Amino acid sequence: MISQNASAGFEALLVQSLKKALTVLPDDHCEVVAVTATDAFSGSSVVVLTSSSYVFRVMVLIYFSADMPTKTHFSRRQGILAEELNEQAFIDAICESANMCSGGFNRELGRFFPHIGLSTPNILERRCADHISALKAGLVRHFQVTVNGANLFHASMCVCDYDTLDFAYHPDTLSDAVGEGELEFF
Repeated sequence: MISQNASAGFEALLVQSLKKALTVLPDDHCEVVAVTATDAFSGSSVVVLTSSSYVFRVMVLIYFSADMPTKTHFSRRQGILAEELNEQAFIDAICESANMCSGGFNRELGRFFPHIGLSTPNILERRCADHISALKAGLVRHFQVTVNGANLFHASMCVCDYDTLDFAYHPDTLSDAVGEGELEFF
């Protein structure tokens, strides 16, 4: 069972992580809005990451297309023209952003749950995301992500619970950890 506090916490953590990870320059503006269905989701592909503990598994799916507006968005990070961003560089950029999103999400969840693992990004065809209901998750949320006024991404979060989940997340109590979800070496 996932409490209302935990549901709100998972959602707030993901929204915050999406905003940080999908902006490429400091003056970018990112808006993340909850939506009820995925019918209107754009994107030909989805990048999937999983955060898991003993009591839950969270799958984060970020829908994207390798179209010119999305390429332009990511090429700005590297200071190049969108036409100069080859396919591998584009995939690397979307995976890096997804990894930063899930890394930040995972780090904040670690304040409430010990022993959390994070997968590497996996790219799937968009139609694979249509089977998310097969996971029989206790919580599924969908979001529209707008960056600088352009509807570039959509996202879904699926939380599978294996025990009672209850935590109270307050955005004003974010950890002071440095970084945005980069790899950490021990």
